Amino acid sequence: MIKVYAGNRPPLQNYAEVDVLNNLNEGEIQHIANETGNHWRKIFNVYAKFMFELAGEVVDQNVLAFDTWQAYRDGSLLQSGSDTELHLDNSATARALNNLDDGCVRIVMGKAYGESLLAWTDLKSLDADFAISKKGKVIVCPYFDYRQLSNLKITRLVTIVVELMGDQ
Repeated sequence: MIKVYAGNRPPLQNYAEVDVLNNLNEGEIQHIANETGNHWRKIFNVYAKFMFELAGEVVDQNVLAFDTWQAYRDGSLLQSGSDTELHLDNSATARALNNLDDGCVRIVMGKAYGESLLAWTDLKSLDADFAISKKGKVIVCPYFDYRQLSNLKITRLVTIVVELMGDQ
């Protein structure tokens, strides 16, 4: 499972008290994007592009059943059974990152947010964009935005995730 941690949440009443997006209904990602504008659309798009590329590397047939990352985004991302979660900023986020024994890979979006959440870990900087905690399978990466997490950096993130998955 891939769990992503964001330092914010969709500015919609329905999500004011939601801690994790992981059981969305079909069309809900589109609804959030339509209601909140380009910011959340980019987050969902980058998450889907990343998962689609990762699926090609680890041969995840559930994701590869979709022809494009857009179809995957709309048909599976953050829906029940997708093995994806988006944790929204709240007091429970730091506690959730303390329970790292479930074998999941965790990705924290944004360097400053990641460093604030993970000061207690063995976080090791790989380069200017990525840091990892191998013990906890936690990756800090650029924010899920096209300018910050470009296609080239998505490929780098996939490589890091595959390496961490292989360390199981």
